[in-house]
Amino acid sequence: MDLYTSAERLARAFDAARRRGAIGQHALIGDGTSCALVGVDGSIDWLCLPRFDSPSVFAALLDPARGGRFRVGPVGEQWESLQAYDDGTNVVQTLFRGERGVVQLTDSMPWSGDDEQFSVREVHRLVEAREGEMELELVFDPRFDYARGATRVSPAEHGALAEGEHGERLALAIEGGVRVEPRADGGVGARFRLRAGERRWILLSWRQNRPEPVAAYRPFEQLRRTRRFWRRWSSRLSYDGPWRHDVQRAALTLKLLQYAPTGAMVAAPTTSLPEWPGGTRNWDYRFSWTRDSAMAIRAMNLIGYGPEALRFFHFVRDCVDRRGALDIMVSIDGNDVAREEILGHFAGHAGSAPVRIGNAAALQRQHDIVGPLLDAVFLHENTGGLTSLRLWREIRHLVDRAADTIDEPDHGIWEPRARPRHHLHSKLMTWVALDRALRLAPLFGGDREQERWRAAHLRLRSDIETRGWSERAQSFTGTYGGDDADATLLLLPVYGFLPGDDPRVVHTLDRVRRELGVGRFLRRYAGEDGIDGAEGAFLLCGFWLAEALALAGRLDEALDVFAAHAGAANHVGLLAEEVDPATGALLGNFPQAFSHLGLVHAAVRLDLALRQRDEGIDAAPLLSADHRWGAWREG
Repeated sequence: MDLYTSAERLARAFDAARRRGAIGQHALIGDGTSCALVGVDGSIDWLCLPRFDSPSVFAALLDPARGGRFRVGPVGEQWESLQAYDDGTNVVQTLFRGERGVVQLTDSMPWSGDDEQFSVREVHRLVEAREGEMELELVFDPRFDYARGATRVSPAEHGALAEGEHGERLALAIEGGVRVEPRADGGVGARFRLRAGERRWILLSWRQNRPEPVAAYRPFEQLRRTRRFWRRWSSRLSYDGPWRHDVQRAALTLKLLQYAPTGAMVAAPTTSLPEWPGGTRNWDYRFSWTRDSAMAIRAMNLIGYGPEALRFFHFVRDCVDRRGALDIMVSIDGNDVAREEILGHFAGHAGSAPVRIGNAAALQRQHDIVGPLLDAVFLHENTGGLTSLRLWREIRHLVDRAADTIDEPDHGIWEPRARPRHHLHSKLMTWVALDRALRLAPLFGGDREQERWRAAHLRLRSDIETRGWSERAQSFTGTYGGDDADATLLLLPVYGFLPGDDPRVVHTLDRVRRELGVGRFLRRYAGEDGIDGAEGAFLLCGFWLAEALALAGRLDEALDVFAAHAGAANHVGLLAEEVDPATGALLGNFPQAFSHLGLVHAAVRLDLALRQRDEGIDAAPLLSADHRWGAWREG
């Protein structure tokens, strides 16, 4: 995308970015092992190396004074910026327009491709003067290990070298004779001026003993190779509906969140971005939740990315092989999630403390994780994928164990830090696991467990329809015997448990909107959950609402809700976990896999419904419990 544009358009884009709040004023770059958040001011405010769940190197997003940053941008305050992705890629361009000139910054992390297990772990920044002249500043201020120890940054030939207490090293290489000097606030910096036609490469390289001349990193070749990889990858997108641009950006984002060496997927690349400014709901999402990852992989598979799904299935298979069970969440290499601890020296984003690393929810009981996995495998088979016998053997054992949990309470999808309860969503997901397993079993010659599965499947349906229904409220409820509305109830028709126009489903849908709705947005649930503080509207729940409305035959309402949620994306199309319905500011960890997978599923569902209405095709089977998305993929 050519960002060289009019001052009027630039000003509008700059204001739009500001309205999304400080979290939303960032784009994402990555290399399959980690990601960096690049601000509209040219500052990399978040980066963990060498991988997603490593300690931070730059964490100004969590504490501007202590976290550390890496900025290349204009000096002073008389400038505006526009930021966008190069079309079909995860290469970011930021255009700065000042009083006397225009400069473009291009940011990328070189991608080695899925055939190479590990990336080069570099950040490449190309700054070019497009018009006039501009004075720029370079700030290189890494703070290793979440700024818990001392980081020594020294000027060096060709740039600078940062060294940490535990052997961390990060080299900065600069082109064109720019020399850095120590800064009073930490790190090193420089000022330099560019005139039209001039450029500078500024590169970071992890665990290098010294910076090399810029030419040694072959930056132009790396940039071309990275662009070529992303364009080739994004061209595989099979969705061609009315929201193709949004779906493509969601797919590119989900790809960045998959850890290339293993196939695991992080829920988000950040930790402790608050669900409400100043609040305490600040969690570490840099791990692979089995449920969340399976839902994301299903979305990827749905729009043409079967290889990513297969790699995740292999990751799950290997985890079960090694651990003997399917855990709620694991690290991106399949090991235990780090113990939750608080970084008391960080102020938190916008003063939102505590800042946490690790996640105590890994110790909870959640019985809803097998259903999304089986649903993803079922879709994989129905879109031309092939499930191996070895994977099926592991799945069969997982389904057996899921059937054993029918009568057990759990903590559920929202992970309240309160006592376990009988969550309807967990029961529904166990029903989904059994339902998809019964459909898959004939592909492997049948199974001796089928009769047991069928009995559990029928019993769960009866339990959900009786114990999960409230006569007083005339709706399904979030927990058995309770009276609580919960956004997960919208999934009853989405997963094919009941038709979307079933009166019980419609009553439940309307109650969820009435009690949890904030305009066109939704909160997850109401009531006490054992955690202090408020939160915003949950974007995934809004996409569920759009799907449920479409299934109920209320397409105009569904389109309205979908437009609001897709429109909640920031200036480069990224969604956080939540949004402030009053201001549009993005909240929570960013970007969030949940939100982007929700967009993909809703866009596909609405596309089918529109085709049914406007083109007279029989889309009803595609919108039903059969989930035969393969027919849609074939046109």
